[in-house]
Amino acid sequence: MKDHEYDLIVIGAGSGGVRAARMSASYGAKVAIVEKQYLGGTCVNVGCVPKKLFVYASHFSEDFQNSVRFGWSEGNSEFDWPTLLRNKNSEIARLNDIYKKLLDNAGVDRFEGTAEIIDAHNVKVGRKEISSQKILIATGGQPVRPKFRGSEHVITSDDAFYLESLPPRCLIIGGGYIAVEFAGIFNGLGVQTKLSYRGDLFLRDFDIDIRNTVKDELLKKGVDLKFESEVESIQKYPGVGFKVKFVSGEVLETDLILSAIGRVPAVGDMGLQNLDLVRTSNGAIVVDEHFRTKEKSVFALGDVTDRYQLTPVAIEEAMCFSSTQFGGETKLMSYDNIPTAIFCQPNAATVGLTEEQARAKYKDIEIYIEQFRPMRHTISGSDEKYMMKLIVDRPSDKILGVHMVGADAGEIIQGLAVAMKMGVTKSVFDDTVGIHPTTAEEFVTMRNVARN
Repeated sequence: MKDHEYDLIVIGAGSGGVRAARMSASYGAKVAIVEKQYLGGTCVNVGCVPKKLFVYASHFSEDFQNSVRFGWSEGNSEFDWPTLLRNKNSEIARLNDIYKKLLDNAGVDRFEGTAEIIDAHNVKVGRKEISSQKILIATGGQPVRPKFRGSEHVITSDDAFYLESLPPRCLIIGGGYIAVEFAGIFNGLGVQTKLSYRGDLFLRDFDIDIRNTVKDELLKKGVDLKFESEVESIQKYPGVGFKVKFVSGEVLETDLILSAIGRVPAVGDMGLQNLDLVRTSNGAIVVDEHFRTKEKSVFALGDVTDRYQLTPVAIEEAMCFSSTQFGGETKLMSYDNIPTAIFCQPNAATVGLTEEQARAKYKDIEIYIEQFRPMRHTISGSDEKYMMKLIVDRPSDKILGVHMVGADAGEIIQGLAVAMKMGVTKSVFDDTVGIHPTTAEEFVTMRNVARN
């Protein structure tokens, strides 16, 4: 007879938690999953999915404008925020239902409510206590809230997906990809948008040419970028709007303030103090290569471990966890050459090392880079520019990094990420015939070294 009711209790029904629960159940484990908010986690509800839908919506205004010189009449197009919100909510509800059916069909028991960890094998949900041989924590991340005077008036990216109406003016605080993406979204939807970042250039962990190109394109599109700028306080007016004071003494007025200064592990009040865990300064749970914590029966994966805050990473980690713990095959997660994208306008995407990382690790590198006006804009009249970049280790000819800013960058880099995993060399790129005329063919036609 088993000592515990379940083989696995998963806390958190986001992308990683759901995948771990489903796959573990498919290997024969008896699994329960606990979720206090909504199925699908951040990505489905207040992250990747609704954000991408908002990006699509915000780009139509530019598409309409660009179509005129192709012979289309601009017409009297108008944007209706409630329509977008309503259809976005319908799509999220559809996805929530899909996640529910996936779990039910896999035979996973679902518990709605806040999980309270009693000890290394027992979890309480409401008045019910359940026990398990193993516990997996996959509660994801949450936005960081600023601490300056008046910060209670800011919203976060979570809130931005449920605004009742669009403001005439908006200030975004932050310099990561979420801040940059929302700057493009609000600006594209007709909001007068400013972005304030305390550093000298945003997107700190990305390649320098991506950072500079995105900066230039946002400026062209009318976003007011305020670098080396830090908010000191916010004052709400009696009626509508806010007065924002900066450390520099500058003052501006706006109607909405979105803080996107980062995300931290969502550990909250779930009883972690009852476990023998090691945690970092921001609350992240420290795990080994098999996602095991210091407490042998307790595991953690995804954003709660603060390794890579990316949905596909959490899903792949879940696959490795399930296979190792219940599938009879040990699988280790590889964090090399993980591709990622920024859904700014135009999009940016990257895989491999940045130029700065490559210079620190390799003695002799070559940089190939092209910046150009895409074919569609030779007629549209837009001054939008694309950037494509290869970083090569000269002695081995191995490609170390691929970076792009341009329409559908994520779609293009996803394919090249496969080649990077296989150790592709520059000579293989050179020997590949391009598809003409496409943007992607630039990657296989670069011959001149820009710098080394």
